[in-house]
Amino acid sequence: QVHLVESGGGLVQPGGSLRLSCAAFGSIFSINDMGWYRQAPGKQRELVASVTSGGRKVYADSVKGRFTISRDNAEKMVYLQMSSLKLEDTAVYYCNAEVRTSILTRGHEYWGQGTQITVSS
Repeated sequence: QVHLVESGGGLVQPGGSLRLSCAAFGSIFSINDMGWYRQAPGKQRELVASVTSGGRKVYADSVKGRFTISRDNAEKMVYLQMSSLKLEDTAVYYCNAEVRTSILTRGHEYWGQGTQITVSS
């Protein structure tokens, strides 16, 4: 079994910064893509940023220039540094990873439990 555990959410004022962390635990052979998604009330879950095992990064247009994704392959962690936060960044943020549990298996997608980020004055 694989678990993703997020930390770092909370309440922040507009223009502020936060850093999210996500650690992967369990029976892990390798991790392909890792990323962050978010879901605001009444909206669909959307990709915020992702990073491949080789370090290629993708960002949603709405966060380009403000958010930075990074990962530590050795520690099986992914981070999201968020700055210049806006009211519309308020959402539950979910960690996501495609994990292979053995050399014989395909990658399967796993999700963290989600962490709330509220941007408010």
